[in-house]
Amino acid sequence: MNLRYQILALAIIPLIVAISAITVLITWQSTRLAQTSIDTFESNLLEAKQTELLNLTNLAISAIDDIYQAAGPDDEVAKEQVRAILTALDYGQDGYFFVYDYDGNNVVHPRQTYRPGQNWLGLVDPDGDHVIANLIQRAKEGGGLHQYKWEKPSAGAVADKLSFAVGLDKWRWMLGTGVYLDDVFAQTAAAKAELRASIGQTFFIVALIAVPAVLIVFATCMLLNARERRMADSKLKQLTQRIVDTQEEERSRLARELHDGISQNLIGVRYAIDLARRKASNDSADAIGAIERGAEALNGAIKEVRRLSHDLRPRVLDDLGLSSALEALCHNFSERTGIATQLEYSGFKVRPKPEASTALYRVAQEALNNVERHAGASSVSITLVSPKGRVQMIIEDDGKGFAGQSGMGGLGLRNMQERMAHFGGLLLIQTSPAGTRLQASLPKSASLPQAPLSEVA
Repeated sequence: MNLRYQILALAIIPLIVAISAITVLITWQSTRLAQTSIDTFESNLLEAKQTELLNLTNLAISAIDDIYQAAGPDDEVAKEQVRAILTALDYGQDGYFFVYDYDGNNVVHPRQTYRPGQNWLGLVDPDGDHVIANLIQRAKEGGGLHQYKWEKPSAGAVADKLSFAVGLDKWRWMLGTGVYLDDVFAQTAAAKAELRASIGQTFFIVALIAVPAVLIVFATCMLLNARERRMADSKLKQLTQRIVDTQEEERSRLARELHDGISQNLIGVRYAIDLARRKASNDSADAIGAIERGAEALNGAIKEVRRLSHDLRPRVLDDLGLSSALEALCHNFSERTGIATQLEYSGFKVRPKPEASTALYRVAQEALNNVERHAGASSVSITLVSPKGRVQMIIEDDGKGFAGQSGMGGLGLRNMQERMAHFGGLLLIQTSPAGTRLQASLPKSASLPQAPLSEVA
Protein backbone atom coordinates (compact mmCIF):
# COMPACT_ATOMS: atom_id res chain seq x y z
CA MET A 1 0.00 0.00 0.00
CA ASN A 2 1.53 3.31 -1.06
CA LEU A 3 1.59 6.42 1.10
CA ARG A 4 -1.51 7.93 -0.47
CA TYR A 5 -3.72 4.96 0.40
CA GLN A 6 -2.13 4.69 3.84
CA ILE A 7 -3.11 8.27 4.55
CA LEU A 8 -6.65 7.60 3.31
CA ALA A 9 -6.86 4.48 5.49
CA LEU A 10 -5.55 6.32 8.54
CA ALA A 11 -8.11 9.06 7.98
CA ILE A 12 -11.18 6.93 7.24
CA ILE A 13 -10.75 3.72 9.30
CA PRO A 14 -10.66 5.46 12.73
CA LEU A 15 -13.73 7.46 11.72
CA ILE A 16 -15.63 4.32 10.71
CA VAL A 17 -14.56 2.53 13.90
CA ALA A 18 -15.59 5.49 16.05
CA ILE A 19 -18.98 5.83 14.33
CA SER A 20 -19.59 2.07 14.63
CA ALA A 21 -18.66 2.09 18.32
CA ILE A 22 -20.91 5.10 19.00
CA THR A 23 -23.76 3.47 17.07
CA VAL A 24 -23.42 0.20 18.98
CA LEU A 25 -23.23 2.03 22.32
CA ILE A 26 -26.25 4.22 21.57
CA THR A 27 -28.22 1.24 20.32
CA TRP A 28 -27.30 -0.87 23.34
CA GLN A 29 -28.21 1.89 25.78
CA SER A 30 -31.44 2.68 23.94
CA THR A 31 -32.41 -1.00 23.83
CA ARG A 32 -31.58 -1.46 27.49
CA LEU A 33 -33.56 1.59 28.58
CA ALA A 34 -36.50 0.71 26.35
CA GLN A 35 -36.52 -2.91 27.51
CA THR A 36 -36.43 -1.77 31.12
CA SER A 37 -39.36 0.54 30.43
CA ILE A 38 -41.29 -2.26 28.72
CA ASP A 39 -40.60 -4.67 31.58
CA THR A 40 -41.76 -2.03 34.08
CA PHE A 41 -44.85 -1.35 32.00
CA GLU A 42 -45.69 -5.06 31.83
CA SER A 43 -45.08 -5.49 35.55
CA ASN A 44 -47.38 -2.56 36.35
CA LEU A 45 -50.10 -4.00 34.13
CA LEU A 46 -49.83 -7.39 35.83
CA GLU A 47 -49.94 -5.76 39.25
CA ALA A 48 -53.03 -3.85 38.18
CA LYS A 49 -54.61 -7.14 37.01
CA GLN A 50 -53.77 -8.79 40.31
CA THR A 51 -55.30 -5.93 42.26
CA GLU A 52 -58.37 -6.13 40.06
CA LEU A 53 -58.69 -9.88 40.74
CA LEU A 54 -58.42 -9.36 44.50
CA ASN A 55 -61.09 -6.68 44.40
CA LEU A 56 -63.40 -8.84 42.28
CA THR A 57 -62.91 -11.82 44.56
CA ASN A 58 -63.66 -9.70 47.64
CA LEU A 59 -66.77 -8.41 45.85
CA ALA A 60 -68.00 -11.96 45.20
CA ILE A 61 -67.31 -13.06 48.78
CA SER A 62 -69.17 -10.02 50.08
CA ALA A 63 -72.14 -10.90 47.88
CA ILE A 64 -72.44 -14.46 49.28
CA ASP A 65 -71.05 -13.89 52.76
CA ASP A 66 -74.40 -13.57 54.59
CA ILE A 67 -75.75 -16.80 53.05
CA TYR A 68 -72.45 -18.67 53.49
CA GLN A 69 -72.00 -17.68 57.13
CA ALA A 70 -75.60 -18.65 58.06
CA ALA A 71 -75.55 -22.00 56.22
CA GLY A 72 -74.30 -25.35 57.41
CA PRO A 73 -71.87 -27.72 55.70
CA ASP A 74 -74.69 -29.63 53.96
CA ASP A 75 -77.16 -26.79 53.39
CA GLU A 76 -78.15 -27.47 49.78
CA VAL A 77 -80.60 -24.54 49.69
CA ALA A 78 -77.87 -22.13 50.66
CA LYS A 79 -75.51 -23.69 48.14
CA GLU A 80 -78.11 -23.26 45.39
CA GLN A 81 -78.59 -19.62 46.33
CA VAL A 82 -74.82 -19.05 46.16
CA ARG A 83 -74.67 -20.80 42.76
CA ALA A 84 -77.32 -18.49 41.40
CA ILE A 85 -75.60 -15.36 42.75
CA LEU A 86 -72.18 -16.33 41.37
CA THR A 87 -73.63 -17.32 37.99
CA ALA A 88 -75.30 -13.95 37.65
CA LEU A 89 -72.34 -12.04 39.07
CA ASP A 90 -70.31 -11.65 35.88
CA TYR A 91 -68.52 -8.60 34.49
CA GLY A 92 -67.90 -7.91 30.87
CA GLN A 93 -67.72 -10.33 28.00
CA ASP A 94 -64.90 -12.44 29.44
CA GLY A 95 -65.27 -11.80 33.17
CA TYR A 96 -67.02 -14.43 35.32
CA PHE A 97 -66.68 -16.46 38.53
CA PHE A 98 -66.20 -20.22 38.63
CA VAL A 99 -66.50 -22.76 41.46
CA TYR A 100 -65.03 -26.27 41.83
CA ASP A 101 -65.23 -28.56 44.83
CA TYR A 102 -62.00 -29.88 46.30
CA ASP A 103 -62.46 -33.15 44.40
CA GLY A 104 -62.38 -31.34 41.03
CA ASN A 105 -66.10 -31.33 40.21
CA ASN A 106 -67.34 -28.14 38.58
CA VAL A 107 -70.11 -26.33 40.51
CA VAL A 108 -70.40 -22.97 38.67
CA HIS A 109 -69.21 -21.94 35.20
CA PRO A 110 -71.41 -19.29 33.48
CA ARG A 111 -69.58 -19.35 30.13
CA GLN A 112 -68.97 -23.07 29.60
CA THR A 113 -72.28 -24.64 30.66
CA TYR A 114 -71.13 -28.16 29.82
CA ARG A 115 -68.65 -28.20 32.70
CA PRO A 116 -70.97 -28.21 35.81
CA GLY A 117 -71.51 -31.67 37.27
CA GLN A 118 -68.34 -33.14 35.76
CA ASN A 119 -64.96 -33.80 37.28
CA TRP A 120 -62.06 -31.79 35.77
CA LEU A 121 -59.31 -32.54 38.25
CA GLY A 122 -57.10 -34.03 35.54
CA LEU A 123 -57.53 -31.16 33.06
CA VAL A 124 -54.21 -30.12 31.49
CA ASP A 125 -53.64 -26.97 29.42
CA PRO A 126 -51.45 -26.86 26.23
CA ASP A 127 -48.38 -26.16 28.38
CA GLY A 128 -48.94 -29.28 30.51
CA ASP A 129 -50.26 -27.37 33.53
CA HIS A 130 -52.84 -29.18 35.75
CA VAL A 131 -55.12 -26.18 35.89
CA ILE A 132 -57.93 -27.25 38.24
CA ALA A 133 -55.66 -29.17 40.60
CA ASN A 134 -53.35 -26.16 40.98
CA LEU A 135 -56.24 -23.73 41.52
CA ILE A 136 -57.66 -26.01 44.24
CA GLN A 137 -54.21 -26.17 45.82
CA ARG A 138 -54.03 -22.33 45.91
CA ALA A 139 -57.47 -22.23 47.54
CA LYS A 140 -56.45 -24.77 50.22
CA GLU A 141 -53.37 -22.66 50.93
CA GLY A 142 -55.54 -19.67 51.84
CA GLY A 143 -55.85 -18.10 48.41
CA GLY A 144 -53.43 -17.33 45.64
CA LEU A 145 -52.75 -16.50 42.02
CA HIS A 146 -52.15 -18.97 39.22
CA GLN A 147 -51.41 -18.38 35.53
CA TYR A 148 -52.38 -20.87 32.83
CA LYS A 149 -53.92 -21.14 29.36
CA TRP A 150 -57.69 -21.18 28.93
CA GLU A 151 -60.19 -20.63 26.16
CA LYS A 152 -61.24 -17.00 25.88
CA PRO A 153 -65.03 -16.79 25.31
CA SER A 154 -65.02 -13.67 23.17
CA ALA A 155 -62.25 -14.92 20.88
CA GLY A 156 -62.97 -18.64 20.88
CA ALA A 157 -59.22 -19.28 21.15
CA VAL A 158 -56.84 -20.30 23.92
CA ALA A 159 -55.11 -17.38 25.67
CA ASP A 160 -53.03 -16.76 28.78
CA LYS A 161 -55.17 -16.27 31.89
CA LEU A 162 -54.37 -15.17 35.43
CA SER A 163 -56.78 -16.34 38.13
CA PHE A 164 -57.16 -15.85 41.87
CA ALA A 165 -58.60 -18.77 43.84
CA VAL A 166 -59.89 -18.70 47.44
CA GLY A 167 -61.36 -21.52 49.47
CA LEU A 168 -64.84 -21.87 51.00
CA ASP A 169 -63.60 -24.56 53.39
CA LYS A 170 -66.96 -25.19 55.09
CA TRP A 171 -68.38 -26.41 51.78
CA ARG A 172 -65.01 -27.63 50.41
CA TRP A 173 -65.40 -25.25 47.47
CA MET A 174 -62.81 -23.34 45.49
CA LEU A 175 -64.09 -19.92 44.33
CA GLY A 176 -62.13 -18.18 41.60
CA THR A 177 -62.13 -15.59 38.89
CA GLY A 178 -59.61 -14.60 36.28
CA VAL A 179 -58.55 -12.08 33.66
CA TYR A 180 -57.05 -12.79 30.27
CA LEU A 181 -53.55 -11.45 29.63
CA ASP A 182 -53.55 -11.27 25.86
CA ASP A 183 -54.25 -7.54 25.98
CA VAL A 184 -51.24 -7.08 28.30
CA PHE A 185 -49.01 -9.10 26.00
CA ALA A 186 -50.43 -7.26 22.96
CA GLN A 187 -49.47 -3.93 24.50
CA THR A 188 -46.02 -5.30 25.38
CA ALA A 189 -45.57 -6.63 21.85
CA ALA A 190 -46.61 -3.27 20.44
CA ALA A 191 -44.04 -1.57 22.69
CA LYS A 192 -41.35 -4.02 21.54
CA ALA A 193 -42.30 -3.42 17.90
CA GLU A 194 -42.04 0.30 18.53
CA LEU A 195 -38.63 -0.33 20.11
CA ARG A 196 -37.44 -2.20 17.03
CA ALA A 197 -38.73 0.59 14.82
CA SER A 198 -36.95 3.14 17.03
CA ILE A 199 -33.69 1.16 16.79
CA GLY A 200 -34.07 0.97 13.03
CA GLN A 201 -34.71 4.71 12.91
CA THR A 202 -31.62 5.28 15.08
CA PHE A 203 -29.52 3.20 12.69
CA PHE A 204 -30.96 5.15 9.77
CA ILE A 205 -30.18 8.51 11.40
CA VAL A 206 -26.66 7.40 12.31
CA ALA A 207 -26.12 6.11 8.78
CA LEU A 208 -27.57 9.35 7.41
CA ILE A 209 -24.92 11.24 9.40
CA ALA A 210 -22.05 8.75 9.18
CA VAL A 211 -22.12 7.94 5.47
CA PRO A 212 -21.95 11.59 4.34
CA ALA A 213 -19.27 12.22 6.97
CA VAL A 214 -17.16 9.35 5.65
CA LEU A 215 -17.75 10.51 2.08
CA ILE A 216 -16.79 14.08 3.03
CA VAL A 217 -13.60 12.87 4.73
CA PHE A 218 -12.82 10.65 1.75
CA ALA A 219 -13.47 13.47 -0.71
CA THR A 220 -11.40 15.87 1.40
CA CYS A 221 -8.53 13.41 1.52
CA MET A 222 -8.76 12.89 -2.22
CA LEU A 223 -8.81 16.65 -2.84
CA LEU A 224 -5.88 17.19 -0.50
CA ASN A 225 -4.05 14.31 -2.11
CA ALA A 226 -4.74 15.70 -5.59
CA ARG A 227 -3.62 19.13 -4.44
CA GLU A 228 -0.46 17.69 -2.89
CA ARG A 229 0.23 15.77 -6.08
CA ARG A 230 -0.23 18.91 -8.16
CA MET A 231 2.06 20.81 -5.82
CA ALA A 232 4.60 17.96 -5.89
CA ASP A 233 4.44 17.85 -9.68
CA SER A 234 4.85 21.61 -9.82
CA LYS A 235 7.81 21.48 -7.42
CA LEU A 236 9.31 18.63 -9.41
CA LYS A 237 9.00 20.64 -12.60
CA GLN A 238 10.53 23.66 -10.89
CA LEU A 239 13.35 21.51 -9.53
CA THR A 240 13.95 19.99 -12.93
CA GLN A 241 13.99 23.43 -14.48
CA ARG A 242 16.37 24.66 -11.78
CA ILE A 243 18.68 21.73 -12.45
CA VAL A 244 18.61 22.50 -16.17
CA ASP A 245 19.18 26.20 -15.48
CA THR A 246 22.04 25.39 -13.11
CA GLN A 247 23.63 23.09 -15.64
CA GLU A 248 23.32 25.72 -18.36
CA GLU A 249 24.66 28.38 -16.02
CA GLU A 250 27.62 26.19 -15.07
CA ARG A 251 28.29 25.35 -18.71
CA SER A 252 28.16 29.03 -19.62
CA ARG A 253 30.57 29.86 -16.79
CA LEU A 254 32.97 27.10 -17.82
CA ALA A 255 32.75 28.19 -21.47
CA ARG A 256 33.43 31.79 -20.45
CA GLU A 257 36.31 30.78 -18.21
CA LEU A 258 37.80 28.57 -20.92
CA HIS A 259 37.42 31.27 -23.59
CA ASP A 260 38.53 34.27 -21.54
CA GLY A 261 41.17 32.54 -19.43
CA ILE A 262 42.70 29.29 -20.60
CA SER A 263 42.11 29.89 -24.31
CA GLN A 264 43.76 33.32 -24.18
CA ASN A 265 46.66 31.97 -22.17
CA LEU A 266 47.19 29.11 -24.58
CA ILE A 267 47.08 31.51 -27.57
CA GLY A 268 49.73 33.59 -25.82
CA VAL A 269 51.83 30.49 -25.29
CA ARG A 270 51.50 29.61 -28.99
CA TYR A 271 52.55 33.12 -30.07
CA ALA A 272 55.48 33.05 -27.65
CA ILE A 273 56.66 29.67 -28.95
CA ASP A 274 56.32 30.87 -32.56
CA LEU A 275 58.30 33.98 -31.74
CA ALA A 276 60.95 31.97 -29.93
CA ARG A 277 61.17 29.54 -32.88
CA ARG A 278 61.71 32.39 -35.37
CA LYS A 279 64.29 34.08 -33.18
CA ALA A 280 66.08 30.77 -32.58
CA SER A 281 66.18 30.11 -36.34
CA ASN A 282 67.65 33.59 -36.88
CA ASP A 283 70.12 33.11 -34.01
CA SER A 284 68.59 36.11 -32.24
CA ALA A 285 69.90 36.85 -28.76
CA ASP A 286 66.30 37.47 -27.50
CA ALA A 287 65.18 33.84 -28.09
CA ILE A 288 65.65 32.89 -24.44
CA GLY A 289 63.42 35.78 -23.33
CA ALA A 290 60.66 34.70 -25.73
CA ILE A 291 60.85 31.17 -24.39
CA GLU A 292 60.60 32.44 -20.81
CA ARG A 293 57.53 34.55 -21.66
CA GLY A 294 55.95 31.49 -23.24
CA ALA A 295 56.67 29.45 -20.11
CA GLU A 296 55.07 32.14 -17.94
CA ALA A 297 51.95 32.11 -20.10
CA LEU A 298 51.86 28.32 -19.88
CA ASN A 299 52.12 28.50 -16.09
CA GLY A 300 49.16 30.92 -16.07
CA ALA A 301 47.12 28.47 -18.13
CA ILE A 302 48.01 25.64 -15.75
CA LYS A 303 46.92 27.76 -12.75
CA GLU A 304 43.65 28.59 -14.47
CA VAL A 305 43.00 24.89 -15.14
CA ARG A 306 43.71 24.11 -11.49
CA ARG A 307 41.34 26.87 -10.36
CA LEU A 308 38.55 25.56 -12.54
CA SER A 309 39.19 22.01 -11.31
CA HIS A 310 39.13 23.23 -7.72
CA ASP A 311 35.82 24.99 -8.29
CA LEU A 312 34.30 21.86 -9.81
CA ARG A 313 35.59 19.43 -7.17
CA PRO A 314 38.41 20.36 -4.78
CA ARG A 315 40.82 17.46 -4.28
CA VAL A 316 41.67 18.71 -0.84
CA LEU A 317 38.10 17.94 0.28
CA ASP A 318 38.62 14.27 -0.50
CA ASP A 319 42.23 14.12 0.68
CA LEU A 320 42.33 16.30 3.83
CA GLY A 321 38.71 16.80 4.85
CA LEU A 322 36.18 19.60 5.27
CA SER A 323 38.21 22.01 7.41
CA SER A 324 41.20 21.98 5.05
CA ALA A 325 38.94 22.40 2.01
CA LEU A 326 37.19 25.38 3.65
CA GLU A 327 40.58 26.86 4.58
CA ALA A 328 41.68 26.67 0.92
CA LEU A 329 38.32 28.10 -0.18
CA CYS A 330 38.63 31.04 2.22
CA HIS A 331 42.24 31.71 1.13
CA ASN A 332 41.33 31.72 -2.56
CA PHE A 333 38.22 33.84 -1.93
CA SER A 334 40.18 36.42 0.05
CA GLU A 335 42.98 36.49 -2.52
CA ARG A 336 40.54 36.90 -5.41
CA THR A 337 38.14 39.45 -3.87
CA GLY A 338 40.22 41.26 -1.28
CA ILE A 339 37.51 40.55 1.38
CA ALA A 340 39.02 39.58 4.74
CA THR A 341 38.01 35.97 5.39
CA GLN A 342 38.49 34.06 8.64
CA LEU A 343 37.96 30.35 9.35
CA GLU A 344 37.59 29.02 12.91
CA TYR A 345 37.36 25.28 13.53
CA SER A 346 39.31 24.67 16.74
CA GLY A 347 36.21 23.33 18.51
CA PHE A 348 35.22 21.05 15.66
CA LYS A 349 35.54 17.46 16.97
CA VAL A 350 33.47 15.32 14.56
CA ARG A 351 34.05 13.87 11.11
CA PRO A 352 31.17 14.43 8.68
CA LYS A 353 30.41 11.79 6.11
CA PRO A 354 31.88 12.51 2.65
CA GLU A 355 28.49 13.43 1.22
CA ALA A 356 27.75 15.72 4.17
CA SER A 357 31.18 17.38 3.83
CA THR A 358 30.46 18.04 0.16
CA ALA A 359 27.06 19.55 1.04
CA LEU A 360 28.59 21.87 3.66
CA TYR A 361 31.38 22.85 1.29
CA ARG A 362 28.87 23.73 -1.46
CA VAL A 363 26.82 25.76 1.03
CA ALA A 364 29.93 27.72 2.03
CA GLN A 365 30.90 28.13 -1.63
CA GLU A 366 27.42 29.41 -2.54
CA ALA A 367 27.35 31.74 0.48
CA LEU A 368 30.76 33.26 -0.41
CA ASN A 369 29.70 33.71 -4.03
CA ASN A 370 26.63 35.63 -2.83
CA VAL A 371 28.75 37.72 -0.48
CA GLU A 372 30.98 38.61 -3.41
CA ARG A 373 28.09 39.44 -5.74
CA HIS A 374 25.50 41.07 -3.48
CA ALA A 375 26.56 41.77 0.09
CA GLY A 376 29.18 44.49 -0.37
CA ALA A 377 30.90 43.14 2.76
CA SER A 378 34.42 43.91 3.98
CA SER A 379 34.85 40.77 6.09
CA VAL A 380 33.48 37.23 6.32
CA SER A 381 33.88 34.59 9.04
CA ILE A 382 33.19 30.84 8.86
CA THR A 383 32.96 28.86 12.10
CA LEU A 384 32.77 25.07 12.40
CA VAL A 385 31.46 23.71 15.72
CA SER A 386 30.12 20.37 16.93
CA PRO A 387 27.53 20.93 19.72
CA LYS A 388 26.46 17.57 21.21
CA GLY A 389 28.03 15.67 18.34
CA ARG A 390 26.13 17.56 15.63
CA VAL A 391 27.77 19.35 12.70
CA GLN A 392 27.19 23.09 12.59
CA MET A 393 28.65 25.72 10.25
CA ILE A 394 28.08 29.44 10.81
CA ILE A 395 28.87 32.03 8.11
CA GLU A 396 28.68 35.74 9.03
CA ASP A 397 29.41 38.88 7.03
CA ASP A 398 29.13 42.62 7.65
CA GLY A 399 27.41 43.41 4.38
CA LYS A 400 24.10 45.06 3.62
CA GLY A 401 22.00 41.87 3.75
CA PHE A 402 20.02 40.46 0.89
CA ALA A 403 16.46 41.72 1.48
CA GLY A 404 15.00 42.16 -1.97
CA GLN A 405 18.02 40.53 -3.64
CA SER A 406 17.41 37.68 -6.08
CA GLY A 407 20.62 35.82 -5.34
CA MET A 408 20.26 34.52 -1.79
CA GLY A 409 16.47 34.61 -1.95
CA GLY A 410 16.25 32.60 -5.16
CA LEU A 411 18.04 29.64 -6.64
CA GLY A 412 21.10 29.83 -4.38
CA LEU A 413 19.09 29.74 -1.16
CA ARG A 414 16.89 26.90 -2.38
CA ASN A 415 19.94 24.88 -3.39
CA MET A 416 21.47 25.32 0.07
CA GLN A 417 18.19 24.43 1.82
CA GLU A 418 17.77 21.31 -0.29
CA ARG A 419 21.32 20.19 0.42
CA MET A 420 20.70 20.44 4.17
CA ALA A 421 17.22 18.87 3.99
CA HIS A 422 18.69 15.86 2.15
CA PHE A 423 20.54 14.91 5.34
CA GLY A 424 17.71 15.89 7.68
CA GLY A 425 19.46 19.15 8.49
CA LEU A 426 18.34 22.75 8.80
CA LEU A 427 19.40 26.05 7.25
CA LEU A 428 18.68 29.22 9.27
CA ILE A 429 19.32 32.69 7.87
CA GLN A 430 19.19 36.03 9.67
CA THR A 431 19.75 39.13 7.56
CA SER A 432 19.65 42.85 8.22
CA PRO A 433 21.30 46.02 6.87
CA ALA A 434 24.14 45.32 9.34
CA GLY A 435 24.98 41.93 7.86
CA THR A 436 23.88 38.33 7.34
CA ARG A 437 24.24 35.25 9.53
CA LEU A 438 23.79 31.82 7.97
CA GLN A 439 23.68 28.68 10.14
CA ALA A 440 23.77 25.22 8.53
CA SER A 441 23.12 22.33 10.95
CA LEU A 442 23.27 18.58 10.34
CA PRO A 443 22.16 15.81 12.71
CA LYS A 444 24.43 13.19 14.27
CA SER A 445 23.46 10.75 11.52
CA ALA A 446 25.48 12.87 9.07
CA SER A 447 28.74 12.18 10.97
CA LEU A 448 31.01 9.16 10.94
CA PRO A 449 31.38 7.22 14.20
CA GLN A 450 34.42 8.33 16.14
CA ALA A 451 37.29 5.85 16.26
CA PRO A 452 38.13 4.65 19.79
CA LEU A 453 41.31 6.06 21.29
CA SER A 454 44.14 3.53 21.40
CA GLU A 455 45.51 2.85 24.80
CA VAL A 456 49.08 3.95 25.44
CA ALA A 457 51.21 1.24 27.04
